[in-house]
Amino acid sequence: MHVTYRPLAGAEELPLFLHLPYELNDEVADDLVRGNRRPEWLWIAERDGEVVARAGWWARPGATEPYLMDFLDFAPGADGTARALVRAALDVLVPQGKTPPEYLRFVPPDWHADPAAIYQRMAVLEGLGARLLVERLRLEWRPGTPIAPDDGRLVFRSFDGTDEALDLMTRTVVGTLDAHNRADLERMTERAVAEEHLHGELARYPSPQEWWRVATLPGGEPVGFVFPARNDYGPIIAYIGVLPEHRGHGFIDAILAEGTRTLAAHDIPRIRASTDVGNAPMARAFARGGYVDYQRQIDMTWE
Repeated sequence: MHVTYRPLAGAEELPLFLHLPYELNDEVADDLVRGNRRPEWLWIAERDGEVVARAGWWARPGATEPYLMDFLDFAPGADGTARALVRAALDVLVPQGKTPPEYLRFVPPDWHADPAAIYQRMAVLEGLGARLLVERLRLEWRPGTPIAPDDGRLVFRSFDGTDEALDLMTRTVVGTLDAHNRADLERMTERAVAEEHLHGELARYPSPQEWWRVATLPGGEPVGFVFPARNDYGPIIAYIGVLPEHRGHGFIDAILAEGTRTLAAHDIPRIRASTDVGNAPMARAFARGGYVDYQRQIDMTWE
């Protein structure tokens, strides 16, 4: 039977893309309006008029190329069709010689108990040269959860401009346990990693930069920072860190509490955050701060 691989012709074809289930289905229409998605980034494989596979990409509004891939679904037995669909889409969406966007998938916290569906998706992309980079915890703080009171050990203030933010972020990258940062450091300097994170992501959020907080000792020496923010989907702890020379002294709890307190003052439904499963110190800090592990995230990257 003949299979057709193509992007959506327009937003009016969105029901075809939403034919297969996934929790992000409810966000796609709004994403199209905001510019996070385009019809030409939403691809389907049709067999005799039926959608048997789909793949979709996302970007920040105004971007001319996709930033990440976050949809890959297919009917039972359509693994090969899904692989051919992704290959066809990447041939169009990714310029020659450029690395394809990273793939991410939200999965239940207990997905390892029944991993077949996730492994099938991973196998489709592995067949195209992708590999697993990291599994991440997706965390959530809910209103009414206690926030640790200020213990008086740290003083919090705003950043003294972009240069200070870049300096502290650059210093914090040293010795990082974050898999994405570690991968970036294989091809970039610490400063370049900080610049890409600040200018490519943090500075683009619509929330006030006055929310960003530097943690210092009473004498003024910085020990860490936190970036409370809002993205297009709600309030988040966008970035948090402790400088290498101040790690191991329990400062992370007060810094996280300050970020949580900043966001909680703005009548929010919840706060979300994430960290690598392998970043045990940060995962424990989030747990102590009242953040619940409600979901996992699988990140795959191309060689």
